[in-house]
Amino acid sequence: MKKKSNNSSPAMVFNTMPEAPQKKKFCRFKKNGIKYLDYKDANFLLKFVNDQGKILPRRLTGTSLKYQRKVAQAVKRARHIAVLPFTGDSLK
Repeated sequence: MKKKSNNSSPAMVFNTMPEAPQKKKFCRFKKNGIKYLDYKDANFLLKFVNDQGKILPRRLTGTSLKYQRKVAQAVKRARHIAVLPFTGDSLK
């Protein structure tokens, strides 16, 4: 006995509204000429950490690969000397 296939699935609906153009991301370190990242500056490092205490990825911050590695190292050093917390309970 064959089953009848029911092809009455809903039609695909496409969004007809065009999306707003995305703002161009830039590396704030290259733009401002920052060469050294101070791991003792907690206020600056908080810009690269979310509410949970996780380091934000490059695709969100726009940081270049070279400086993203430096940011990650600075955040880890700041956590180690207790300038930044490991968890986000006391952030922001």
